[in-house]
Amino acid sequence: MVLPLAAGQIAVSAIGRHRTAPHVPERVLIAHDLLLGDTIMLTPLLAKCRERWPSADIVMTCAPSYCGLYAMRPYGVRALPYDPRDVRSLKGLRAEAPFDLALIPGDNRYSWLARALRARWVVGFSGGDARYKDWPIDELRSYPDVPTAWADLAAGLIGGPAPARYRIADWPAPPEAAFEAPAKPYCVIHAGASSALKRWPADRWSELARRLETLDLSIVLSAGPGEAQLLDAIDPSRAFPRFGGNLSLPQMWHLLECAKLLVAPDTGIAHLGRLVGVPTLALFGPGSALLSGAGDFWRDSPFTALTIPDFPCRDQTVTMR
Repeated sequence: MVLPLAAGQIAVSAIGRHRTAPHVPERVLIAHDLLLGDTIMLTPLLAKCRERWPSADIVMTCAPSYCGLYAMRPYGVRALPYDPRDVRSLKGLRAEAPFDLALIPGDNRYSWLARALRARWVVGFSGGDARYKDWPIDELRSYPDVPTAWADLAAGLIGGPAPARYRIADWPAPPEAAFEAPAKPYCVIHAGASSALKRWPADRWSELARRLETLDLSIVLSAGPGEAQLLDAIDPSRAFPRFGGNLSLPQMWHLLECAKLLVAPDTGIAHLGRLVGVPTLALFGPGSALLSGAGDFWRDSPFTALTIPDFPCRDQTVTMR
């Protein structure tokens, strides 16, 4: 919480000044601290910004470990490493100030960061859980009244038609870092997830692996940092090659790029599969396949969401809490 407090101290003097929305912003900031999947699902917003303002300098804050995915500047967007738990990361951001327009696609607390970076006009979504987060915001936009994928919803932060649907060529592959690639053809089973509630039982992963082997596919097991024990439960005899949190995201990209299939829970790697273009089967538990699914932007992607449609615990009206 050190960085939001520091940003608030810097921003106080700017609150209350008269500001006007820029007609054609030359510098645009997208400020957030979202998890990997939600960050990837901001891609329609990046695409829409680029279509509306072809010559603008567009930058986005990004967890340092995610920045490698953006190394080739998809949609001409620069990713700036940002960790709100590290006040030192504010120094690099302040060197980028000022901005004509700031977009806050997640928690509105980052409107304070935008104002600290001398953004002339700040836009966020209304309906938050704390009014103080909205104080620095100049324009609050409403969420749609109909169920909408988060990816398409995020693009609604700015006006205008929806962006063109995603094509694999829109996102250049990040530079390849060496790792021991498995023998082809193979299928990647990614067992990790940000929440234990999203994880599938180990015996079901084991059964799936055995069935996929009958299709003459080699099985590659994967999990995120600190999740290697999940793979031990799935494959205690270590019959399958595995990557237990020891790949960077660019390396994971290239692992998926050569795969015949990705099977994963509702997690960041499933969304990475959409960027890469690998056929992806995403297993949705408590999460919403509509909210976190392909939406319109990724409608042409080889992505299949497997879910139970009528799931009472999904009957919520709160997001980003």
